[in-house]
Amino acid sequence: MFSDFPIAILAGGLATRLRPITEKIPKLLIEVADKPFLSHQIRLLKAAGLTRLVLCVGHLGEKIVERYGDGAAWGVKIDYVFDGPKLLGTGGALIGALPKLGETFYVLYGDSYLPIDYRAAGDFFLRSGRAGLMTVFENHGRFDSSNVWFEEGEIRLYDKKNKVPQMHHIDYGLGIFHANAFDAFPRDAVVDLAAVQKSLVEHHQLAGLEIKQRFYEIGSPEGLKELDTLLRVDSSRGAIPG
Repeated sequence: MFSDFPIAILAGGLATRLRPITEKIPKLLIEVADKPFLSHQIRLLKAAGLTRLVLCVGHLGEKIVERYGDGAAWGVKIDYVFDGPKLLGTGGALIGALPKLGETFYVLYGDSYLPIDYRAAGDFFLRSGRAGLMTVFENHGRFDSSNVWFEEGEIRLYDKKNKVPQMHHIDYGLGIFHANAFDAFPRDAVVDLAAVQKSLVEHHQLAGLEIKQRFYEIGSPEGLKELDTLLRVDSSRGAIPG
């Protein structure tokens, strides 16, 4: 059942684009509409029935532990996996977290705010029978550089560096994986999640789910300002409880 799956939140980056704010606090604790960003993420996930969180943290991660602890006060269960002395990348962080994640899990970027139907994504993934799933959005270069060739319901190519004209979509920010998707990659080594996803595409093991609703993020000052405005408007309309 999808709601039994934990969700890994990738939050170990240095968030250099948000300095000087992130020199003293990690990205997940940045205030957005008067609350730490992680509180907004937890609200979305909890509403979707996802209450088992595994935070892959690094830079100033101890401040997140101090603030949220085991998550009980927020009605969720939080586990933490810290980067070691050597940063292992997004894929390496997930490989290190596999003992806490189990056989099947969601993956969410730590700066993504995705008000979507997580249940539908989980159901789609289970029906696909594949090792991984990437949600995609028809971007046409609007919010960032498009990096996915998605056609007839299939991901034909995913590459952040080598672009082709058919790339009109972008990685939306939510993935789902079986643990065996990482079997071919080394342990305790630098691994980019993008490399895992590219390999899955090449082996026809990465399902693609197109999301029509746009994504929001706090990875840039512009994105942070836009989301802050959005959440304040929603709060004034009563759309955001608590």
